Order: sequence, then C-alpha cells, then structure tokens
Amino acid sequence: MGEQPYNGPRERTLREMAAPDFTYESLCIQYPEEDVPFVLKTGLIHLLPKFHGRAGEDPHKHLKEFHIVCSTMRPHNVPEDHIYLKAFPFSLEDLAKDWLYYLAPGSITSWDDLKRAFLEKFFPASKNTAIRKDISGIRQLTGESLYEYWERFKRLCASCPHHQIFEQLLLQYFYEGLKIMDRSMIDAASRGALGDMTPASTRGLIEKMASNSQKIQYDE
Repeated sequence: MGEQPYNGPRERTLREMAAPDFTYESLCIQYPEEDVPFVLKTGLIHLLPKFHGRAGEDPHKHLKEFHIVCSTMRPHNVPEDHIYLKAFPFSLEDLAKDWLYYLAPGSITSWDDLKRAFLEKFFPASKNTAIRKDISGIRQLTGESLYEYWERFKRLCASCPHHQIFEQLLLQYFYEGLKIMDRSMIDAASRGALGDMTPASTRGLIEKMASNSQKIQYDE
C-alpha cells in the first residue's frame, strides 16, 4: 500500500508567519451581565470630565466630577456600577488611557476594582504622605488674603480625602500658619477663647471671616 495522504493542518509559510497579527487582546474590564443591555449615549460621553494622567491633576476631583455626570445621566433601570465601568474609559486621555489599556485583560471585574487601581496608579501612598506633610506645614503667603489662604487650605485637604487628620488638628495647622495680622483678627473675633470653641464653631468662624475678607477685596 502507498503512503496515506497527510490531512493535518497546512504548515504556514515564512511570509504568513511574518505577517502582522490583527487579533487584539481584550480590555482589562470584564463587564457584568446585564438584564437589560444598554449603550452609552453620546450626550453622556461628551459631558464626562477628562483625566490625562499629568502631574498636578487631581484624581479624587476627577472621580467626584465623573460620579456627578454619571449619576445625573444614568438610566433608571441601570445599576450605577455598570454605567461607571462602561463610561470610565471615555473619561481618560493620553497617559491615563494608555495605563488602562496596558492592564491585564479581565483583571477588573467591578467598579471598586477599577477605582482602586486608578487611585493606586495616580494617587500612590507616597503622594498621600506628601500632602499630609503639606497640610501640617501650611503657611499663609505674603500678600495672600485670609480668604485666599482659607480656600487654598480647603483645596489641599480635599485633594487627599483619606488624610486621616482630625478636624481639630486641621484647624490648628491652619491657625498656626496665619500671618500675625489675620491671626490677631481671629483671636479678637473669638474673644481670645478659640481654644474653648468646638471644631465646628471654629470652622464656622473662620469661614465667616474669610468671606468678609473676600468682600473687602472686591470693594477695594
């Protein structure tokens, strides 16, 4: 009997093996099953804030703005986590989008996973430590009004929501960083009893005086 013909798969030629492979890896996000499939509306995508991954950008602020837009535009029958997972990639640009694309396929299975990975990348523990140090050492700048100093202090604290510094200590850092003139004004307004006030009352007093400082600036 003669040799049986070979019926296995055809061996690829060198040219075929050298040709580029046009198959793509799946995205890192593994989307949950949906009872009612939905597609993101163009209007929602256009309203999303953008995060580029640049130095100086605030990832916590980006997440807040992202939540606001998605909550406002969310269809009533779609769970929040589902729309967050689908919409978040459209809020990233440049380095931030590259980061998302380079995560392992299927490694993100929930919104908590994605949010945690995003903050670990763009708000590492070292940054948290640096901002805590900035908060504790804050000082009013020359020529900076009480209002401007107070607003800068609040922005700094908001940029690190998990600073774990008690309110009483936060206000103490702010007070110790005041220039003599503004510190004296606050002492006078509290009748020298600032230390006997509650943190809430202290914050209210500073907020009121800072607001008055802003009005004086505008009047001038």
